[in-house]
Amino acid sequence: MGASGKAVQGPRRLRRQAAAALALCGALTLTACNGDDGSDAGAAGPGPGASTSSPSATASASAPSAPGGATPAASPASSKKPGPGATAPDKPKPPAPGPACASKDAVSPNEIAVYRYTPEGGQYSLIVKHGHWGCPAAGGATPFVTVGEETWIPIADDAKIGAHAPILSGSTNKPITMHELTSWLETHPNKGLVFHYSVNKAGVIDTLGQEEYTV
Repeated sequence: MGASGKAVQGPRRLRRQAAAALALCGALTLTACNGDDGSDAGAAGPGPGASTSSPSATASASAPSAPGGATPAASPASSKKPGPGATAPDKPKPPAPGPACASKDAVSPNEIAVYRYTPEGGQYSLIVKHGHWGCPAAGGATPFVTVGEETWIPIADDAKIGAHAPILSGSTNKPITMHELTSWLETHPNKGLVFHYSVNKAGVIDTLGQEEYTV
């Protein structure tokens, strides 16, 4: 072949080589865009770090459902919670202080609750308990609160004694004798009627008057 023929074949060969290179590049580009099996990489799934389900779908799947598809009832405790603007109810005010009462350690020096009597030793003695007046009860009566154990105090045969109901009728003290007092105590023991009293120099009761209230 002459020199002119070789000159013509040179450009043709270059064009064929360029076309082959373009075809190879296109094939490589298509392979890089697709998966190894030729499928679309976007259809195979999300990339690393992407969530496979939406938050609403996850919450719906995890929430328990009542039988029959009913919505679970709300908790009773949640329905009782006050709203943001609710205020707590006012605390009840403490009651007003009542009248002052005697201390439990205080003992009246001249008042006793009389329970029984005894003639032992040749002299009458009243079996009593000391105490003090307590706080008024709901009905208005003031109780006599006894303190300590029973003790005895001798009483003179001619002591001045005043009594009213229940020993006598009425609410005003009237004089009674020692015999009337001991007779009533025999038939009504342990009533604990309250009396004020005084003693003579020998420590014997010489005056005894019934109080209005009893234990």
